[in-house]
Formats: sequence, C-alpha cells, structure tokens
Amino acid sequence: RSCSFTGFSTVQSRKLAKSLSRSSVRSRMSLKPPKVYNSLQKGALIWDPKPLQVKKIFEALKKGLNEYLEAHQAELDYLSGRHKDTKRNSRLAFYYDLDKQIRSVERYIRKLEFHISKVEELYEAYCIQCRLRDGATNMKQAFSLSPATKASRESLLELYKNVQECTEDMCFIEGALEVHLGEFHVKMKGLVGFARLCPGDQYEVFVRLGRQKWRLKGKIETDDSQTWDEEEKIFIPNLHEKFEIKVTELRGLATILVGVVTCDSINFFTTKPQAIIVDITELGTIKLRLEVLW
Repeated sequence: RSCSFTGFSTVQSRKLAKSLSRSSVRSRMSLKPPKVYNSLQKGALIWDPKPLQVKKIFEALKKGLNEYLEAHQAELDYLSGRHKDTKRNSRLAFYYDLDKQIRSVERYIRKLEFHISKVEELYEAYCIQCRLRDGATNMKQAFSLSPATKASRESLLELYKNVQECTEDMCFIEGALEVHLGEFHVKMKGLVGFARLCPGDQYEVFVRLGRQKWRLKGKIETDDSQTWDEEEKIFIPNLHEKFEIKVTELRGLATILVGVVTCDSINFFTTKPQAIIVDITELGTIKLRLEVLW
C-alpha cells in the first residue's frame, strides 16, 4: 500500500500546490501585513493563527454589527413614518430637516451593510485557507509515513511550502479583520470594597490589552467618594488578547498588590454599554467597576 501511495503522492501534491496557489489570499486580496502578535517571538518569525478564537470574535462581531443595523433600521422606519405625516401638515423647514435626517441614517445603514459584508468576506477567505492548511497538513503527515524516496521527499517539501503559505495567508487575514473591530471606550467607575476601602487610601489601576496600556491613580476621599486622575480610555480590540487588570494599593513609597485578573472582550461587541464588575481579590472583598462602550 505504501508503494502505491508514494507513486500517487507526486501527482496529488502538485495538484494541491496549484490549488493552493490559485487560492492564495494575497494574490486575490489587498491586505495589510500581519500585525506582530505576542505569539511572535523576537528574533524568530512564528506564524500562529488561532481559528477557534477568530471564530468566536467573528460571531460576536457579526452579532454586534447586526444589532446596530437593526437599531438604525428601526430609527429609519420611525423617521419615514413621521416624514409622511409632516409632508401633509407641517412647516416646510421641519420637513426638509426630517428629510436630511433620513438620508443621514440611510447612508449609515449602507456603511453598516458594507462593513458586515466585508467582515463576512474576510472570514470566508480565512475558513478556506484554514481548510486548505488542514488538508495539506494531513497529507504531509501521511506522506511522512511512506517509504523515503525522491518522489516522497519532493512531495513533503511541496506540502510544507503549502502549509506555510496557508498559515501566512491566515495571519494576513487576521490582521485585516482586526481593522474592522472598532473601538472600546472604557470608563472608570471606581472600586467597591465595603470595609476594605477607607478615607485616605490610594490605589493604582493598570489595564492592558496587548500593547495598549492604561495606568490611573485614585484616592478614597473623606466622604467615601473617589477621585481618579483619568476617567476614560480608548482601546482598539485585538483578536488574540484579553484585558489584563492589575490593582495595587499605594502606601507611601511602598506598593501592595491587591490582585490581578483577566477579562475576555467577546461580550463587549454590543450596542449597549456593558457594566463590568471584576473581583480583584479572590474572596471578592475588593471589586473594580468599569463600563465599556463599543
């Protein structure tokens, strides 16, 4: 069986190579170069696409975009109904103002529809490259078990190149998809600690998303209110990174670690502001309140 499989390998691997070449994303799409993720180590280029994570983000993103589309479609329906009424019995200036609002909402809806179609196009191309890579990987593993001949070595080399090309294309698409993720506006709402928070206590909160960082300091006032040197920060969503939150208590020149937590951003792709209450300590004696608007 292995002999016949080896003879079959040369023809099949060449066909697969041609198929992969025709399907190359970079030959059909104008994409930005892949961003350097944390999975890329300094001094060595390591392609590390994560299909399962990309699928989760894509589904959350598409759901959020459809929510925005439905909300603006409802607004358009409402304005269109008012437009018909005011055409019959209203001032001309008010009628034109309403007409202007309708055109503005219609333009925004078209932008959203294009945005959704672009995201779907990118993810479809990503899935194709993922399937091609899986197929080439399976064939490479099968050929590696066959007797070592010149034909099998050539086939393995060809398949290795195909796997690398598909992997690179997947990373290019991930970089292009990140451009369409929008922005997260994160607002500081303060610490909750009941008896743990006392007037005069000072804290530092450090929020990180990939390479993006936000460091802010706050103080508990005598009336139990809190003052923070910053209240809002804009983060650009990332396909692979989670929010990392670190809280420390400042006591003179010393700092005491209160806790470190991570927070997934998948649930933030929605039209409504998301209130987040994170347990900073293991027992939940100190919590951090944030609000995220996408």
